[in-house]
Amino acid sequence: MSRTISSTIHPIQRCTAASNPCAWWDGLVVDADGATVTVALLNGATVGLRAVGPAVAIAVGEPVACHSVAELVSASAILTTARTA
Repeated sequence: MSRTISSTIHPIQRCTAASNPCAWWDGLVVDADGATVTVALLNGATVGLRAVGPAVAIAVGEPVACHSVAELVSASAILTTARTA
């Protein structure tokens, strides 16, 4: 399975995510409306994300990982920039 990395990801975001592995939070997508994705995190919080890039492939019910420091979201084979909405 190949991984799609959005062209919107800056190299500094990749370095930040790699150097801060504890900042990844797992969750499930509870709403997906175009570029806006609402994620119910496993810690009980809900976060709205404005995804940039191939976010249309993120579906409701899909497990995702969010990196709040690097502003990234990873879903199945997609890694893209996601800022808090």
